[in-house]
Amino acid sequence: MEKKYTIAIDAMGGDNAPNCVIAGLDSIYDYLVENQIFLLIFGDAKIVAPVIAKYPRLNEISTLIQADDVVSGDDKPSKIIRSGRQTSMWKAIEAVRNKEADAVVSGGNTGCLMGISKILISMIDGIRRPAITTLLPSPASYTTMLDLGANTECDENNIFEFAIMGSLYSKIILGVDKPKVGILNIGSESGKGFDYLSKSAEKMQAHKEKLCFDYYGFVEGDDIFKGKVDVITTDGFTGNVALKTLEGTAKFITGELKKCYNKTLFSKCCGLLSKITLNTFKSAMDPRKYNGAVFLGLNGIVVKSHGGTDAFGFSNAVKYAVRLVVNDFESKVQKEIEKVKE
Repeated sequence: MEKKYTIAIDAMGGDNAPNCVIAGLDSIYDYLVENQIFLLIFGDAKIVAPVIAKYPRLNEISTLIQADDVVSGDDKPSKIIRSGRQTSMWKAIEAVRNKEADAVVSGGNTGCLMGISKILISMIDGIRRPAITTLLPSPASYTTMLDLGANTECDENNIFEFAIMGSLYSKIILGVDKPKVGILNIGSESGKGFDYLSKSAEKMQAHKEKLCFDYYGFVEGDDIFKGKVDVITTDGFTGNVALKTLEGTAKFITGELKKCYNKTLFSKCCGLLSKITLNTFKSAMDPRKYNGAVFLGLNGIVVKSHGGTDAFGFSNAVKYAVRLVVNDFESKVQKEIEKVKE
């Protein structure tokens, strides 16, 4: 296969690694070949090689590179930064730093993945801080939201840069021509919230003729799923709290719904009668479809797959990396930042 791009895979990251990782890669084999993607798979050969042997065609588009150690879910970033250079995660990120790979995908420890990435991979010129982004379902499609935890405190420049990166992400991943961007706040009226939010809004208004997006204004928490905007930008503390609240609410509603349908014989019959509708709802809300939080702003694509996902979910995380690499995301961010330099 003629290779054009290379993606580093942390085969040992995640609850179900390496089985779901390798199975996920095999499930999108044709997609990878079509996009001329070559894989560098990092992990303990004694564990990973027998799994790859079940999917022999992957040998045509990949190389397995030995990594003696693994980042666990309990490891602290400080510990891995000091002594984790032989882990599959470190080696995979290092491949991006050394320009041996264009992107890295891992289902491992989020804090360690972010910590190592910030140390090894430089920032895009003009971007001050990276941001974690993901997609959330909305009535028509999906909404891009960032930052989700990389930066607990931000200023107006960070929010502005997140908006640029988030809008380009929305264009590439969702095909939105000119995304509408909103700033998450405690009210939609001007003057609400912290001072840096007002300054962020002013900055977007001042540059509106040069922006690759349309600035919508402030949005509130209950607007996240309404589809009012294509991109929601916020600081990492607020974004992380919002995301965890949404995830917890979804689990609570699902659990309560199951209890209701299993309560009596009549409710069980109702459940059977509404099975098609429930399955449609379940499919629409399936988090595996939008699995993959991307660390935007680094000079190399870093994608965090959910640690508990399956092969289907992991394959979607890899697809995000492919689309961002093929569409030259970093260069596009660089160009947009150049337009608004003051």
